[in-house]
This record gives sequence, C-alpha cells and structure tokens, in this order.
Amino acid sequence: MAKGKRTLFREICSEKRGVNTRVLEQTVSLAVEIAREGREGRKIGTLFVVGDSEEVLRRSKTLILDPLEGHPEERKHIEDANMRETIKELAQLDGAFVVSDEGVVVSATRYIDTTSEGVELPLGLGSRHMAAASVTRQTGAVAIVVSESSMVRMFDDGELISEIVPEFWMWDGYNSRLEGKTFTRTEEDITVIGKSDR
Repeated sequence: MAKGKRTLFREICSEKRGVNTRVLEQTVSLAVEIAREGREGRKIGTLFVVGDSEEVLRRSKTLILDPLEGHPEERKHIEDANMRETIKELAQLDGAFVVSDEGVVVSATRYIDTTSEGVELPLGLGSRHMAAASVTRQTGAVAIVVSESSMVRMFDDGELISEIVPEFWMWDGYNSRLEGKTFTRTEEDITVIGKSDR
C-alpha cells in the first residue's frame, strides 16, 4: 500500500475500532481495489467483516460450500498477494468474507444473520449495508462494504462511520450520507470522509 493511502486510511482504521489496525488497513485497501477494478469488466459488490471472527461465524452461515475451508491458514493472510487475487475472484460470489484479527481470511460466501432492530441507516443503502451495520452492532467486528457503485463504506457499532469515495464522484459534488460532524481527506485519486466524533 502506498504511503499516502496508508496515512489516509490510518485515521479511519485507528485503535479505537477495537480490531487489529494493520489488518483493517489492509482490508480497506483491498476493498478499494475491488471497488475500482471490478472483475472482468464489471463492477462488483462485497462485504468484509474484520475481527471477532468466532462470534461472526456463529452469527452467519455459508451460502455455498466455503471455498476457503480446509486451506492452511498461512496461505490465507489478507496481506498475501495470492490471497488478495483469490478474494477478488471470490468477491463475484454472494456472501461476506470473515477476516480474523490475525489477518486470516477464515471464511467466504457467508450469509450474515441480521436484524434491523435498532439499526438506523440512511435511505438508499441496501441489504449488504444492513448486514454490515447489524453484525457490527451485535459483535466486536468492523465491516467494510464495497458497493457496485464503486463506493466503500465502513461500519462500526452499528453505524456508518466512513465513506471512501472515488475521485470522479467528488467532481460531481458527492453528498456524504454520514451524519454529524465529519472530516474529509483526499490523497491521490480517492477521498475519505469520516465521522469526527468516533
């Protein structure tokens, strides 16, 4: 990850999230790559749930046979280039990725059992966002959603806490969905908007 982006992500991936900051930064970086690149010429959406992996696994189930099951942990680290390419391929399938606090991608194609009770989301966000908000409200995990619109959003404690916006959206006068006091940081060709009070 380039130094400028690492600095940009550090503010939203701070220790106050309660998960491994290096793993969270690597996951956000991968989410941004997926948002930008898509796969085979088409945009794709996906969900990463980072930290508190045992509880997240208890609150979810696979939609198909888990393609990561049975592979050695040392081959499934989020920082490993081969694993990152594997995730980009698997992101075309339905379901979420579960990433442990140690950086191991422990499962893919997970359906996150969600409840909308007590979760307030801005209008227009979909079921992937509801799953992210719900799982972070019920566990100690942080969730990162990649939308098919190339937007990346982060959730913690059931709330939308940051948006990573492709620069071309900023040219169109993008209006953030974050409520309350926010900060905006731009580096290279992305902008991060985050909650100031978190």
